[in-house]
Amino acid sequence: MRLQTNSRLAIYAVLEFASRPGELVAAAEVAAKHGESPHHLAKVLSELVRAGIVESVRGVGGGYRFVGQARRLTLLDVIRLFERLGDAAPAGADSSPEERALGEVLSEIDEHAIATFGSITIATMLAAVARQRRA
Repeated sequence: MRLQTNSRLAIYAVLEFASRPGELVAAAEVAAKHGESPHHLAKVLSELVRAGIVESVRGVGGGYRFVGQARRLTLLDVIRLFERLGDAAPAGADSSPEERALGEVLSEIDEHAIATFGSITIATMLAAVARQRRA
């Protein structure tokens, strides 16, 4: 499964902010770290602010900080802000048996992805990132 750029950026930003609790982090810093434009990241961050996951502090020394709960917020919570998981329309009665069978398989894949993303918290991801850094 491939996530949209906005979903990946949102996850990267949330992980960056959550790994630095209480600290204000500049959007430009996160954008540069992940090779994205600050303008594009700003659109993603505005969604995260609207969702109450991060907060924005304007002015000199401003930036963004994580305000969610890392042990409760899941990847699914972040991804659903940008992706439509499990929203595929079922194949109609007038579709071919192949089309209906493929629809069933794709629906099952969506169910597994939703279950997996819903079981992985930001705290779990932070631990995984830490393991990757040590490796």
